[in-house]
Amino acid sequence: MSVASPRRIAGPNAKNRAVLLDAAEQLMLEEGYAAVTSRRVAAAAGLKPQLVHYYFRTMDDLFLEVFRRRADEGLARLTEALRSDLSLQAMWEHSADARGNALTVEFTALANHRKMIKAEIARYADRFRELQAAGIAKALEGAGIGAESLPPVALSVLLTSVSVVLVMEQDLGVSLGHAETTALVERYLRQLESSS
Repeated sequence: MSVASPRRIAGPNAKNRAVLLDAAEQLMLEEGYAAVTSRRVAAAAGLKPQLVHYYFRTMDDLFLEVFRRRADEGLARLTEALRSDLSLQAMWEHSADARGNALTVEFTALANHRKMIKAEIARYADRFRELQAAGIAKALEGAGIGAESLPPVALSVLLTSVSVVLVMEQDLGVSLGHAETTALVERYLRQLESSS
């Protein structure tokens, strides 16, 4: 009786792997997560369809890697932003990134159907929120504002929510109030940082 050997999967640093991740991400941004199939990803990458499963066991594995890659980059950018003198403004700019928010919306929709994606999003969201809250707490403390009057984690939720809603509405063609909301947020953050 022969036992089938496990299917070989290419390493994480293989060149074609990155090309496939880029293609899957671009498809998600242009056509939504439902358009991301092994055939469509391979075609967009200029590769043969079977190569998708050479690099990723399942489509869920591909989606997870697309998400993790961008989430890790986002965590690194946020960490760097919080080291700057204008950390709240840098954090807002990071949160207001249209491409990142568009991917977040797609991954949130995908998470409704894929539990492992949902769990990974929650894990990274907690890490982002902890970093943001720590940066906000530092800025508020410098401005003489106590956490009891303005909880840093609540401000983190508000800033993130506003940025995501602005992108979602923009994608729908809604722009009424966007410039005013952005100006209000940025003015408030400047005032906080100039007080510290």
